[in-house]
Amino acid sequence: MAPHDFWQELHPPGTFETAGDLTHFFVAELDDGRQLRLPIRVLADGEHALASLIVNQASFAVLDALATALAARLQQFKPDVIAGLPTLGLTLAAAVAQKLGHIRYVPLGTSRKFWYRDDLSVALSSITTPDQQKRLYIDPRMLPLLEGRRVALVDDVISSGTSIVSGLGLLDQCGIEPVAIGAAMLQSGRWRGKLAAAGGQWLDRTTGVFATPILEKTADGRWRAPAP
Repeated sequence: MAPHDFWQELHPPGTFETAGDLTHFFVAELDDGRQLRLPIRVLADGEHALASLIVNQASFAVLDALATALAARLQQFKPDVIAGLPTLGLTLAAAVAQKLGHIRYVPLGTSRKFWYRDDLSVALSSITTPDQQKRLYIDPRMLPLLEGRRVALVDDVISSGTSIVSGLGLLDQCGIEPVAIGAAMLQSGRWRGKLAAAGGQWLDRTTGVFATPILEKTADGRWRAPAP
């Protein structure tokens, strides 16, 4: 597959074999069995890899399916408003809010406008941009949309958990505790420890459309999911 071909099509259940070793892509499955091919990204050690998802490069059909599935999972938490994490989470958060029947959502941001306040910001890092020093902000004008309401915090992928914990920290500074955390993909299980350290309630409040494991390199250069 060419790089731009990924994330463009959902395939019927059973189109691709999900057992056995992998070469060029990982097959993720939605609850209804439809399949989405994800590229394999090799980690720095060369011996492990992850399945990748970049929502803002996905086709509208794939984005619509992911938003529909995540909205269905978040409904049990009865959110009044969706807050989205930048940058890739904003695309999904807006779509999820629409699926839930909301008229708008609240985007968090990394670009400081002159009317933003430093006390309404936290440091932000990401596994995909580890060398960039960023801060996460909330527009002070958006606070009335969140205060006293049931908030769900949405990102595209939860991997190390670093970005989500930053989002939780920012909302906590605003006196807001989300009722749920949602993502299209829960990538490996590394995020669990970081969220648990932030508060024992977060593991029960976190949901994703599908989960993907850390892949291990085989002797013949293929990739394999570790045994459960």
